[in-house]
Amino acid sequence: MTLLGKATWILTVTAAVVAAVFYYFDDTAPSKYSSMAENMKTLEESFRGQNKSCFILGASGETGKVLLQELLERHIFSKITLIGRRRLTFEDNAYENLAQEVVDFEKLDDYAAAFKGHDVGYCCLGTTRAKAGADGFIRVDHDYVLKSAELAKAGGCTQFHLESSRGADKNSNFLYLKVKGQVEADIEALGFDRLAIYRPGVLLVDRQESRPAEWLTRKFFGAVSAVCSTSMSTPIQAVAKAMVSNTLLQPEQKPEILENKDIASLGKVKGTK
Repeated sequence: MTLLGKATWILTVTAAVVAAVFYYFDDTAPSKYSSMAENMKTLEESFRGQNKSCFILGASGETGKVLLQELLERHIFSKITLIGRRRLTFEDNAYENLAQEVVDFEKLDDYAAAFKGHDVGYCCLGTTRAKAGADGFIRVDHDYVLKSAELAKAGGCTQFHLESSRGADKNSNFLYLKVKGQVEADIEALGFDRLAIYRPGVLLVDRQESRPAEWLTRKFFGAVSAVCSTSMSTPIQAVAKAMVSNTLLQPEQKPEILENKDIASLGKVKGTK
């Protein structure tokens, strides 16, 4: 057995044990979103008839790519615009009607026009401290995100959906959670008519540029999730589905905070596609 094989076997066994612990301590209370499936077809048809447009920030990232695919398949918007630092190329004909705006995130004020005329905004923009350094992480996950939200609000966007993280807290001692919590608070202060914040746990996805520690973490939580549902992780497809499905719903609070179990519930809801 190879070293990788041994590591995977040990990981699987450990995950089974830890899963039992998570199952015991996990919050098993049903999510308020768990009964939405039967109404989704009607909600989609109603929303589609409103002829709304949206934009996506971070469409080249893992969540953004899946979110874009979900939006195209469910066809609830009359126009979808991708806003990013480079133009993306697609081979499938399903992507041919997308609008794309290329911007310089260091000079976003010069690209205010790219954020005008959208009803709904989705933000999946982000990096990691390991990839960009502490300053780079703050610049992307806070500064770029907040400035984009400001321009979107000024441009007429009334509904903003932000991918954040489980445990986000502006008072946290951990940089990652502190930055995520701070940008949540700063965007809330902008006063969107509707703000939805998604706080998934560890995202289960095979990144193309994965590092060993990230790979082990995802394999671990993937194995745990295969045994039981936990508040610690979620498949990336569930996040994308939840963001789209929640767009169709009427919010019960402002802002909306969707924790991992809410994302998992909405992520199981199938659109009509």
